[in-house]
Amino acid sequence: MRFKGLDLNLLVAFHELMEARSVSRAAAKLNLSQPAMSAALGRLRDYFEDELLVVQGKRMFPTAYAESLVPLVQDALRRIDAVITTSTSFDPATTQRVFRLIASDYITAAVIAPLSRRLARIAPGIRIEVVLPSDNSSELIAQGKFDLLITPEEFIGTKQPAELLFEERHVVVGWNRNPIFADEVGLDHLLSAGHVGVLMGEQRTNSFADNVMEKLGHPRRLEVAASSFTLVPWLLIETDRVALMHERLARRMAGMFPLAIAPVPFPFPVMREMMQFNRARAEDEGLSWLRGELRTISEIDTQS
Repeated sequence: MRFKGLDLNLLVAFHELMEARSVSRAAAKLNLSQPAMSAALGRLRDYFEDELLVVQGKRMFPTAYAESLVPLVQDALRRIDAVITTSTSFDPATTQRVFRLIASDYITAAVIAPLSRRLARIAPGIRIEVVLPSDNSSELIAQGKFDLLITPEEFIGTKQPAELLFEERHVVVGWNRNPIFADEVGLDHLLSAGHVGVLMGEQRTNSFADNVMEKLGHPRRLEVAASSFTLVPWLLIETDRVALMHERLARRMAGMFPLAIAPVPFPFPVMREMMQFNRARAEDEGLSWLRGELRTISEIDTQS
């Protein structure tokens, strides 16, 4: 298909060439031969009257003109994707759609796992792919590479729409034979105990709970820092350590580990868990349906 003399398939080739900055890697990504991708690059150069990619040493670098085209092409491809995904009626019972989500292991355990069991009954053809949040999660949503980012409000980007999924309380959790739980857990007990915390990603970012504790002037004595929330119970059992844990996750973990749960002994703000998506997919019927299913699962968990 041509638009103003340009084969629109070349936009996809351009996008992959700019991402890979390598003819061979771009060819592999699109399941093309290297000569075919070289020919596509040649046609792009002819059309735009620019080299687009130039060889320097053993690497290829985009020209200034190519760099200026990148956001325009990305936006065009996102809009085409939106047209494709919303152009037909979405039927969860028959769709074979893949939804790509960015979510922590806490969200996966507390919300996505029960959702997957529900989907096995009502939408067996749907596949859910989940990756952990990273420092560029918001950019991945902006680029349209993922459908949904589920994260606390403080980590949401400002350039794409977002909506509330649920509000989450935190609780104190520890081994059920930890003496601290023999009576009501007080502030002094909590602050004097050793803690298990979570530091996220390559930048070792504080969790919501740690940020709150610092703001309230209650820094914790962190004895062990885990890389994920679901590792925390393993680091609590048979120790006197405690942790601040999301209530939904704590209830699920208490069914699998010998854990005790107590309320936080001072006013602790609720965490607002948000869903963010690309604005080009705001009218995507399938994505709207999935967001509704996630809210349903969250409400069921609150009521149980």
